Amino acid sequence: MPLSSYRMHRIYLAATMNYGLGSDDPEELAYYHKIKKEMADIKKGLVKKGIPLNWNTPEKTDK
Repeated sequence: MPLSSYRMHRIYLAATMNYGLGSDDPEELAYYHKIKKEMADIKKGLVKKGIPLNWNTPEKTDK
């Protein structure tokens, strides 16, 4: 039986707020771990794609 949208939302909230799931249902656990993995992948991607800082910029001159 697929998860209802209400239950999916509750699992999503638990995963994004770092709460435990409190359920032993394999389908709910799989969805919870899927959300947690996606969040970890996003965090890793943001670190790698950060804005490079260039400290050697020439100073602006007023004319």
